[in-house]
Amino acid sequence: MRIRPFRRLWIVLGAASFGDWFGLLATSVFAASQVEGSTAKGAAFGTVIAIRLLPALVLGPIAGVLADRFDRRWTMVICDVLRFLLFASIPLVAVLGASGAVVVGWATIATFLIESITLLWIPAKEAAVPNLIPRARLEAANQLTLITTYGLTPVLAALVLAALDGAVRAATGGATPDWAEPAQLALWFNALSRLATAVVVAFGIREISQGRAAERDQAEQTMLRQFKEGWQFIGQTPLVRGLVLGIFGAFAGGGIVIGTARFFANSLGAGDAAFYLLFGAIFIGLAVGIGLGPMIVKDMSRRRWFGMSIVLASAAVMTLAFAIHLSMAMVGAILVGAGAGMAFLAGTTLLGGEIADEVRGRVFAVVQIGTRLVLILAIALSSLLAGVGGSRRFEIADLGVSISSTRLLLLVAGAAGIFAGISAFGQMDDKKGVPVLADLWGSVRGRPLMPAEPFVSTGLFVVFEGGEGAGKSTQLGLLADRLREQGRDVVVTREPGATPVGERIRSLLLGQPGSDVPSPRAEALLYAADRAHHVATVVRPALARGGVVISDRYVDSSLAYQGAGRTLPVDEVSWLSSWATGGLKPDLVVLLDVDPRTGLSRVASRGEDRDHLEAESVSFHERVRYAFLDLAAADPKRYLVLDASRPATEIAKAVARRIDEMLGAPGGIVHPRPAHGPDTSVQPELSDAELVTMEHRT
Repeated sequence: MRIRPFRRLWIVLGAASFGDWFGLLATSVFAASQVEGSTAKGAAFGTVIAIRLLPALVLGPIAGVLADRFDRRWTMVICDVLRFLLFASIPLVAVLGASGAVVVGWATIATFLIESITLLWIPAKEAAVPNLIPRARLEAANQLTLITTYGLTPVLAALVLAALDGAVRAATGGATPDWAEPAQLALWFNALSRLATAVVVAFGIREISQGRAAERDQAEQTMLRQFKEGWQFIGQTPLVRGLVLGIFGAFAGGGIVIGTARFFANSLGAGDAAFYLLFGAIFIGLAVGIGLGPMIVKDMSRRRWFGMSIVLASAAVMTLAFAIHLSMAMVGAILVGAGAGMAFLAGTTLLGGEIADEVRGRVFAVVQIGTRLVLILAIALSSLLAGVGGSRRFEIADLGVSISSTRLLLLVAGAAGIFAGISAFGQMDDKKGVPVLADLWGSVRGRPLMPAEPFVSTGLFVVFEGGEGAGKSTQLGLLADRLREQGRDVVVTREPGATPVGERIRSLLLGQPGSDVPSPRAEALLYAADRAHHVATVVRPALARGGVVISDRYVDSSLAYQGAGRTLPVDEVSWLSSWATGGLKPDLVVLLDVDPRTGLSRVASRGEDRDHLEAESVSFHERVRYAFLDLAAADPKRYLVLDASRPATEIAKAVARRIDEMLGAPGGIVHPRPAHGPDTSVQPELSDAELVTMEHRT
């Protein structure tokens, strides 16, 4: 709201939205008041409402092209001036003394023209808003706009119209002159609100205009070519295709809910009151989804959130089919609205923020037109089918269970919506390989999971983990020597301290007892900093060229030492390490399990000064040991757990066998293939004597 152009636009849009809802109610009531008889009044009311949806069929296909082709600011201004004239003409015809039939006829024609012009105005406005504000604030701007348009102004318009009607009748004693009819006053207000919008946009929000380069590009193309390019862009862009598919699926499901709502209320043994409650519950859920959704999911990928919101709304539709009480149906209706609101917000934000300015108008036009048509068809077909089915019930086998045709339609709508949501999710997912529910939970807690960075590895990444004195260095050296003798490119590394930067970090982390000790959180951050530099400069380059990287410690050490040992939240340490490494995981983790007392006695026998970690208590090292074992139990295929108290030769044999399997050579390691052809020689398994010799050499 501190951004002046957006603030001005939001204020006038709020007034215009109020006028639109005011005018929708007033136009319908006004048309009905011009004729006599309940049938005629009902026909006039329904005709004016229905006519608002028809222009999408006539003018819809070219609305987006016009929005992209011409300057958006002047498109909005001209459209609003025309709508001002048309809205004002409806009560003016009545004031001039025309007959009721003429007034209703002109109201219908004017409504059709107004909606046709609106189809040009909406894409121009939607495409222009992202140019007024930073991309990071687009979602908040959409929240303000949508809550104002679909939450506050409809309710306010209905209340004001009702209050105006009561006030006018009280002031005139029931005999209201034509010019003072609340419906006519509302139409005049709506007309003036459009004139005000035109003035503000023309003289107060010059930033809406397109860039000159975009205008030149559009002018050089024919309208037919622009129309074709817009549809090709939608069909060939996975993001837009997924958005359009998901939005259409969501509106189809919503249309079926609306079309069957009255019949569904009857199936609950309730009447019109229940129908109004369910209808209101959907709008309450819509406001909740738009207003609170971003606060709940926080930094979760909006592409993922869009598909998940559609699945939530559709699943809620399916639960309505099984509701046996009005309270259950109310909860389901609120969830339907919440899911739809979140999907609408996410979809609008993605369309505005990730689509190029020169095609944005056409994409918004397709969404606006498509949703209207899908909604009309869904409401019409579901109402027809529910009406034909009536109270008919279908028996399920011989289980004594029956389901009404209305509930069956809700089941179908929910299933179709879930399919649309999953399809949209699959096309738009920008975090492939990251578990969805874990990502959602992490996002709610403020720690969204990170997808692995795109990376092609032709090598092998092996990590040795374990407590103090487990013998990692010995086994790491034995494996490295064996692989080097076979001609392999082997990189032996460690954490922390594998690089000059890492050495400086290591001196901070593993100083002598009595020196300045980093706090637990600082320690975790220092390890993450070392790991990020280590992976970027040592591990990834070696794996990319096909080398075998053997590391003394990696991510699991942070989870065990800082997570379990220092009792920091393990999920936070895991998120931090995943971010630092870009999601890179080792192919094999060799865990050398040792009793802490045994390991610490080995360290003491070296006669060297102990570092900060080695000087910790036995209980600290026991927590570390069990954390390692828990990690291995959670992912047994990626771990090789060995008893570190066994002879070094036995441990080396077990490690060699697993490495042989991973490199595709049962019983031995295949030498690297030369460029001129395959190498079929096989290295036999090392004997105990050879292993002892290598151990001594190390």
